[in-house]
Amino acid sequence: MKPTVIDPKTATRAAAFDLWMSAPNPMVTFFKTLDVTPLVRFSHKRGLKFNMLLCWCIGKAASGIKEFYTLPVGCELMQYDSIAVNTIVKNKNIARNIIEKKKTGEVGSCDVPFSADLAQFSADYLRLTHEVAESCENHDLPGSMVIGTSAIVDTETDGAVGMNSVIFNNPFIIWGKYHKGLFRTTLKLSFQFHHTQMDGAHAGRFLGRLQEHMNRINTL
Repeated sequence: MKPTVIDPKTATRAAAFDLWMSAPNPMVTFFKTLDVTPLVRFSHKRGLKFNMLLCWCIGKAASGIKEFYTLPVGCELMQYDSIAVNTIVKNKNIARNIIEKKKTGEVGSCDVPFSADLAQFSADYLRLTHEVAESCENHDLPGSMVIGTSAIVDTETDGAVGMNSVIFNNPFIIWGKYHKGLFRTTLKLSFQFHHTQMDGAHAGRFLGRLQEHMNRINTL
């Protein structure tokens, strides 16, 4: 379903629209250390991908916050009915480039529609990421408000800031390799968002809900 253009003057984000749409840097970035111990244990217990589980928790946390369903696009404010979580996929060009010493695109972008049903989200995640890896073509869901993610799993990071661009205003989350401590496993991530879409309080609520959903993952 296509998003709807809404009059910002009638929206709850009217003041934010006036303040931030013309700002030279309207993006805000939060850094957060999360306890992913329950998620890692659940991943091992059920044989599920950690990245998939984290993406599901991100979608679950965002789906309960109404600000995630609006997004400034160009000069307009758009209203969406659904949310998707994007993940970056390594495609089969990686192996081909090593063998043939070529320089073609080695990663693809994959939008996964969020479903509150973990089994459904997992099935969609596995199917769509496999299709992107094999076809070397992106899978986009322009009818959904997409939360971008980037997992840099080869190294632990203290934080990362994405691009500031009027072309791409979607919320974006970046994380690296999780850290295994003596009693718990932690993950540092960054959450970037457009100030027109939400305020710091909304972002803080989202990160709090993200931790809560990870803590309750074993109840599924």
